[in-house]
Amino acid sequence: MTITSQQIILPSRSTNGGDRNEAKPPPQILNAKDFPFKGYQPPQPDGYEQSRASPGSSAIVIDNGSHTVKAGWSFDKNPRFVIPPVMSRYRDRKLNKGCQFIGYDAYVDATTRGQLRYAFDPGTSVVGNWEVMEGILDYLFIKLGVDGSNGNVDRPIVMTESIANLAYPRRMMNEILFECYGVPSVAYGVDSLFSYRYNRGKDGLIVSSSHTATHVVPVMNSKALFSNASRLNWGGQQASEYLLKLMRLKYPAFPGRMTEHQMEDLIHKLSYVSLDYNEEISHFLDWTGLEDRDYVVQYPFTEHVVVEKTEEELARIAERKKESGRRLQEQAAKMRLEKLMKKEQELEYYKDLQQGLAQQTKKEVRRILESEDMKDEAHLERTIRDLERSIKRSRNKDLGNDETEENQEEVTFPLLDVPDEELDEAGIKEKRHQRLMKSNMEARQRAKTEKEREKARVEEEQRLDDERRENDFEEWIGERRAARQVLLQKIKERERLKADLGNRKSLASQMRMKTLANLAADGPKKRRRGGDDDTFGADDADWGVYRTVATGEQSDDEEEEDANASLKTIEEQLLKYDPEFTNEHTLEAQTDWTKSMVHAFLRGPWPFDPESQREAYQIHLNVERIRVPEVVFQPSIAGVDQAGLIEIAAGTLNQRFTVDEDRTRLLKDVFLTGGNTLFKSFDERLKTDLRGFLPVGSNLSVRRAADPVLDAWKGAAQWASGSALASSSITRAEFDEKGSEYLKEHDLGNVTSV
Repeated sequence: MTITSQQIILPSRSTNGGDRNEAKPPPQILNAKDFPFKGYQPPQPDGYEQSRASPGSSAIVIDNGSHTVKAGWSFDKNPRFVIPPVMSRYRDRKLNKGCQFIGYDAYVDATTRGQLRYAFDPGTSVVGNWEVMEGILDYLFIKLGVDGSNGNVDRPIVMTESIANLAYPRRMMNEILFECYGVPSVAYGVDSLFSYRYNRGKDGLIVSSSHTATHVVPVMNSKALFSNASRLNWGGQQASEYLLKLMRLKYPAFPGRMTEHQMEDLIHKLSYVSLDYNEEISHFLDWTGLEDRDYVVQYPFTEHVVVEKTEEELARIAERKKESGRRLQEQAAKMRLEKLMKKEQELEYYKDLQQGLAQQTKKEVRRILESEDMKDEAHLERTIRDLERSIKRSRNKDLGNDETEENQEEVTFPLLDVPDEELDEAGIKEKRHQRLMKSNMEARQRAKTEKEREKARVEEEQRLDDERRENDFEEWIGERRAARQVLLQKIKERERLKADLGNRKSLASQMRMKTLANLAADGPKKRRRGGDDDTFGADDADWGVYRTVATGEQSDDEEEEDANASLKTIEEQLLKYDPEFTNEHTLEAQTDWTKSMVHAFLRGPWPFDPESQREAYQIHLNVERIRVPEVVFQPSIAGVDQAGLIEIAAGTLNQRFTVDEDRTRLLKDVFLTGGNTLFKSFDERLKTDLRGFLPVGSNLSVRRAADPVLDAWKGAAQWASGSALASSSITRAEFDEKGSEYLKEHDLGNVTSV
């Protein structure tokens, strides 16, 4: 079975989660998007036809954001097209034709995604790739139905830009709009100010947290005071990159491919702002209720699904196996009987042969034995004796008799006492055979004796140990505790060494690679130069290098098994005799996954099966849900050397507005806009923390834009429909006369100098 869609597993809610031995409820599954492809978007020429009816009061409004570009007409309530500022180009070799994809179309397949180019410089709201920007404008004008019959775009343009936009990007935009598209006029305005005006704000403090940055801008009498504005280099894009880094650190061997688009989607769906971050994160991985706080993301995977059989099928299979086993037993019994009959026939034949040899000459005897592949008469006698013994064992086995060595007839070796001078060549060979048989028998007897001696020694040690426990229990139990600590330290040290060997930067790994390099540099070079042969292995100490290379010094698998077995034995004794030692103190209980915070961090409150492909392609989000949004309040979490949003806002209010009346006017309307303010509890956290920096009794009011993402475009469209557009726009004549860097200042736009 192949799972082709990414999934988010939502845990079912449970109020009883305190018992670690109680199974947590199984998670629920929710599909999640992979790449933001939205299909074909047809053009909408009706807006252009409508604008022709009233050309003086209609304009094309473009919110040129670094996350999405929004475009529509000034008389629209919502933008007609919302696309990311990306472009993809490649040449189709079959058609010998270049293809260009703009916006969401660039995510249609892997080929186009591999050629993505962004209009904005990475991490900023400054346009850096003007080829992509021109392609985006072409796409928007075509989709808006601008026919361009005269080669120009004959409608005014209203475009948003970021606070303190650089002069060079604005100059390039002016040149493209006037010289390439021939627009009659263009006006620029700050996106957050458009959003504030659309939400009827006049005096207040704008907190704009968007895709690339967070700005704090005070507004007095509907005019932004840019000289008192501040900027924090953190937004939605940095949050997605930060979550991606956290996930890659959390799952370094994850087999799937994690992307920023997926992380952005997870942030939007799962993250929220904590009202008390330090307190909540200290208890976030607590077992109780963890199934409600931990979310599982399922990536595409392929896993073989075994079809479960019904009880009737299993019963039929068991019956077939039973019948097959019975037939095999019958066949085995038949084969044993046939072999026994064959051995009896051979025994009878060799006995007849032995009797016949007594009447033959030596020369004839030698010829007959050679024809039977036998060396001498002793060989024939040994064969007869082996056949008799084998037949006897087979019969005893069929009858169920257990024949032990004590019941067997005593084996004698008569030729060992006869001197070699009195034996012929055949007798000498038989004497050697008997000597070998006697050595084997004595070796087995010595092993048996040693085994019995070892058993007696163990029993004696156990008896002495029991006496010591009964006579001096405190000393005995203290020795057991000390021995357990030594074994635990040894096992811990071995695990640490194994972990170090997996890290190429560790000292153990470097020593191992140095040993390998030295081995590779020795011996063979001498042989190539005609030197002496390699003598590695002549000394027993040479072989210790393999232990060092494999697992480090003083460590191998047998020692590890012995340590684990010894620890288990000691813990069993402590469980039996030590009243202070319980099952919770054992190593097995301490390594229980239900009590491991690392397991809760990596796999949540559910067991992990490393053999399951489904679980191998899962990532868990828990503490990251509040850690990523917290960076805007504590930038040091992500290594950003700037003050947090609360410190920036408090500094603006307390240090730059010393008049109480001005500060009071700003505090009455703290306005939140931008997609990065959509986190749950963002406004409540800002209000709670900011109040701690204000004088007692200050009147603080925090509100969020009606639509933090689209209100900038809506505000620009509303402004373009009014009378202020004509006086705030740069006309073609002014562009020709005053140059491409000319900017008309107005209440909602940037200023030429601060």
